[in-house]
Amino acid sequence: MTLRDFVKKRRYLFWSTENFEHLSQEAIVEGVLNYGDFDDVKKLIAILGIKKISRIFGKQIKRKRNNYRPEIINYFSLYFKKYA
Repeated sequence: MTLRDFVKKRRYLFWSTENFEHLSQEAIVEGVLNYGDFDDVKKLIAILGIKKISRIFGKQIKRKRNNYRPEIINYFSLYFKKYA
């Protein structure tokens, strides 16, 4: 499965756009970690790799403003620290 196929099957995660073809990897990671279930996360890991997702997430949460809820930041910070 490609990243674009993944996004097309999960349009409900990217409700703020109609432009699914041009979503960046950063936007896809953010959408899946924020709104997806753990099966979505596992499929994204299978496509992009856990290290790449961890790097993207790490860059995103270091910004002064980000779109992650505090509990999401806490959970995935611990998750990536242990598994990435």
